[in-house]
Amino acid sequence: MARICVYLGSREGNTPAFRHAAHTLGSEMAARGHTLVYGGARLGLMGELANAALEAGGEVIGVMPDHLVEREQAHFGLSQLIRVANMHERKATMAANADAFIALPGGIGTFEELFEIWTWGYLGLHDKPMGLLDTEGFYSPLLAFLDSTVTHGFLGQTTRDMLLDAGTPSALLEMLESQLA
Repeated sequence: MARICVYLGSREGNTPAFRHAAHTLGSEMAARGHTLVYGGARLGLMGELANAALEAGGEVIGVMPDHLVEREQAHFGLSQLIRVANMHERKATMAANADAFIALPGGIGTFEELFEIWTWGYLGLHDKPMGLLDTEGFYSPLLAFLDSTVTHGFLGQTTRDMLLDAGTPSALLEMLESQLA
């Protein structure tokens, strides 16, 4: 099955639905035979996702720069923890180990990773499917903004269509799987 890279917060956020969505996604990925690739932390949504995948018998690969191992409290119970020198190497390693990408709620790190991987797709550096898990409408304002960039002529519809979105883990996984087949 596929290796899916998930970008998400090292914080839990203030809505229990975010934690539930991370847990459900981790469990469903493992049940479907997918390997989770993520940032390697044991905290926040990152830890919830990884623990759920591991508890469901899934393979989990974490990638973390040395300088964040203590700060983000690396998860040492993973199938594999890849330590890298810096953030650039982290993102490249995660992308190289992934067949698809998902972004859950998160902060500036999540946004930066999402937009970089989307840009790489636009530039033809990969042709892997990408999607947003729009839990509790978290990404709805961003999706509306992205649609407005198409309306205003700054983003082509084909480029906008590269970024899938769904409100539930199952729906998003089905969308990604259909593009991986």
